[in-house]
Amino acid sequence: MAAGSFAILLALIAPLHGSAAQTTQTDQQPSENLKQLSLEQLGTVEVTSVSKDPQQVQKTPTAIFVITQEDIRRSGATSIPEALRLAPGVEVARTDGNHWSVAIRGFAGQFSKSLLVLIDGRSVYTPLFSGVYWDAQNVMLEDVERIEVIRGPGGTIWGANAVNGVINIITKSSKDTHGALATLGSGSVDQGTGAFRYGGTAGKDFNYRIYSMGSIRGSEFHSDGDGFDHFRMGQLGFRTDWTSGEKDSFTVQGDIYRAESGERTFLASFNPPQETQPDAKSYLSGGNLVARWQHATGEGTDIQIQAYFDRTNRQDLLLGETRDTFDVDFVQHARLHENHELTWGLGVRASPSNFIQTSGGVNFLPAKQTDTIYSGFVQYELPIVRDKLTLTAGTKLEHNNFSGFEYQPGIRLLWTPTNRQSVWAAVTRAVRTPSRVDQNVQFAIFVTDLPPPVFFEIVGNPKLKAEQLIGYEAGYRTQVSRNLYVDFTTFYNTYRDLQGYGPISLVESPDIISLVLPYANVIEGSTVGTEIAPDWKITPWWQVRGSYSFLHMDLKDKPGFTDTGNILASYEGSSPSHLVGFQSLFNLPKHFELDQSYRYASALPAQAVGSYSAVDVRLGWHVGLGEGEGLDLSVIGQNLLQPSHQEFGGDPGPLVGIKRSVYGKITWRR
Repeated sequence: MAAGSFAILLALIAPLHGSAAQTTQTDQQPSENLKQLSLEQLGTVEVTSVSKDPQQVQKTPTAIFVITQEDIRRSGATSIPEALRLAPGVEVARTDGNHWSVAIRGFAGQFSKSLLVLIDGRSVYTPLFSGVYWDAQNVMLEDVERIEVIRGPGGTIWGANAVNGVINIITKSSKDTHGALATLGSGSVDQGTGAFRYGGTAGKDFNYRIYSMGSIRGSEFHSDGDGFDHFRMGQLGFRTDWTSGEKDSFTVQGDIYRAESGERTFLASFNPPQETQPDAKSYLSGGNLVARWQHATGEGTDIQIQAYFDRTNRQDLLLGETRDTFDVDFVQHARLHENHELTWGLGVRASPSNFIQTSGGVNFLPAKQTDTIYSGFVQYELPIVRDKLTLTAGTKLEHNNFSGFEYQPGIRLLWTPTNRQSVWAAVTRAVRTPSRVDQNVQFAIFVTDLPPPVFFEIVGNPKLKAEQLIGYEAGYRTQVSRNLYVDFTTFYNTYRDLQGYGPISLVESPDIISLVLPYANVIEGSTVGTEIAPDWKITPWWQVRGSYSFLHMDLKDKPGFTDTGNILASYEGSSPSHLVGFQSLFNLPKHFELDQSYRYASALPAQAVGSYSAVDVRLGWHVGLGEGEGLDLSVIGQNLLQPSHQEFGGDPGPLVGIKRSVYGKITWRR
């Protein structure tokens, strides 16, 4: 865990301690033309994350953005967090060589506690630290079909922890990845990346693929010369898809991985009373197996059953954990009275875990615990005026072992005055349930600059309640012309029972003083913001995109409480008030491509990070060897404006600078 899992604790106690233009041929796939769609066609792309049922983007009453495979390729991204920079309103910041902060609409941190992340519908949100281990979410980027990014609450469909957004990474069907693909890359920071995939068919109805991938990444810039944040990983996986007649389809897929991550951490000792900052390695491994069955029961109606098993293992100097997750979900889509649509589902999840104490400063009691969620949801889509005005309402009902029974209703209204315009509004309730760190942790910090020695002990609160959100949103999408598309969203969120520290208590002994800080629901407030994303295809060979996001957070202590640990300032000062993004995509003669991106993020006072700008440039060249075959060569420069810049805090010691870097990549398809 170290810099990864420790980051959320450090962030809380630190104040105490001191879509693209036409391009080259790629994989054979019915959805391969997704990369070549006109702006008009992009509005009709179907997404599934909003209602677990295919819907056109233009007719979706929520703030959603689709990152396509072609977007990822032309960005030069080498990881999922880098690809997420393409979506408006997503706060992506690199902490060091292998850790990230990814957030939507505030509350940024290395575990993205208010953000639900899924890979092909499998949740990767950990109940240990309320969030996502981004260093463990390695997907072969060439196999990603699209990433659906929902900005705003999605609890009505997805349940707890989908508070400020949902990210669903969707991989390609194996029928779309026939043949062989190999890719190799190397550079100044991404020192070695490689992947191989082979896909085929056994009979006309059964398709498969297998893959392997690995990477070695060097450290970023450290002013103290201690480059601890190296990273290396390897991963294997497969996917099979087959159909039985015209009504049934089946998918089975799985992955196994192993990684080693360089870390720096705090270690507190009572005897003798001291605190050290050793460098170490964090070891992570695991695997998953997912099975899905979809059965069509009529036109526009079907049932789906998905089950998955997920195993994760993490261990370092600070702590360790093994966790198994078993999940089963049932969803039915039914069409009633012509255009009336009913969607409902049931789910159950059990996640037994075992905490492994590897240091005296961190402990979880009990060490073994099984976390459970039992859920059901229903959503009804009612057309008020045919093809013009639609009302969608529903709710999610859940029971979990952390906060008991939770309900998350939502209501959405969509108005489409023309085929080129849509206006929508929504009111939604969502919750973030407590995690094990919120309720069960015992964490000690030693303060070296106070005589006599002082220990701060952070303790979990078994009675901690879920954090609550009421979100108000409105949006407008318009196809201004054949070549200009604009998406605008505004929101106002109110929060209750946010986590902070309760009243401090003092325990004295002859040798040390111990201050005990319990977690409590002590903060409330609101956020307001806007997001705008234009997309302009200036000529057949030049396309530009832009985005701007504004966020204002206004949080305060609940009556009768005082912000003992300065968490309120951490919440407000860890997300940028202003985010700007710009992309320019050129298709040049002789199969060359020139792509540039610019991003700006305003300052993060709680992280001691100033505002910064960054520019990436990619030069690509395609060599065709035949239909569906060829070589893609590219050279990518990242963060070119300065030798290094800081984006987020979280590691002990001085902030890590993100280096200017360059790497080359070659991809072969046959």
